[in-house]
Amino acid sequence: MNDFPQAILPDNRVAPVPRRIRGVLRDQVVVDTINAVYVWEFPFYPHYYIPLTDIDPNLLVDEQQDQHLRWGTAHRYGIRVGDDYRAGVVHSYPDAAVDGIRGRAHIDWSALDSWFEEDEQVFVHPRNPYTRVDALRSTRSVSVGIDGIDLARSSSTMMVFETGLPTRYYFNRTEVRFDHLVRSDTVTACPYKGRTTDYWSFRLGDDILPDIAWAYDFPTRQLLPISGLIAFYNEKADITVDGERLPRPTTHFS
Repeated sequence: MNDFPQAILPDNRVAPVPRRIRGVLRDQVVVDTINAVYVWEFPFYPHYYIPLTDIDPNLLVDEQQDQHLRWGTAHRYGIRVGDDYRAGVVHSYPDAAVDGIRGRAHIDWSALDSWFEEDEQVFVHPRNPYTRVDALRSTRSVSVGIDGIDLARSSSTMMVFETGLPTRYYFNRTEVRFDHLVRSDTVTACPYKGRTTDYWSFRLGDDILPDIAWAYDFPTRQLLPISGLIAFYNEKADITVDGERLPRPTTHFS
């Protein structure tokens, strides 16, 4: 059994979004709505479903094609901004049997350059309103190692507790040993923390274990306490807390 709480929402749940949602492509606002809903197509996080009337009609291209998808018959649209055409990225459900979905459309997240909740950018996917992400300072003793090699040791980590993920332990940079760490070009993003600024791989001789640690130098406002700190994947490294080795989980998100 995992030592962290799992997402508990069932699939197919629909709930209102009390936030203004906007989506932008090539500096053009494609979506602007205060009437979106969250739809959980699977338990971990929702998608936005947008009223078709809140998608700029000058940018929406009717592809004159229907598809049978999850919620029934969907009408397919593309999005065009200048010479940039994104085909088949909008699916509208005019006759869906599920309340809240009828008359709304699913837009592929990656079809747009950026999404905003109110005036804050959201990365990767919509934030789950039932997920908590807390950064708490702790004086518990935490160490990280691989193959018996110490990589970090601290009694002042910032612990990040995120629903559905193992606890992440963020270390001050002065508490990290960089002898076996090499920078990589990897960049990842998180809806709750923002976009990473650094990644490191583990090197031992000619062997490389890629992307075991990361940092957010400019995290979202809610996670400012982790700014500039370094965390390691529990899935790739041996983490010990107060003398007890933690089991390696199978989840893999930063």
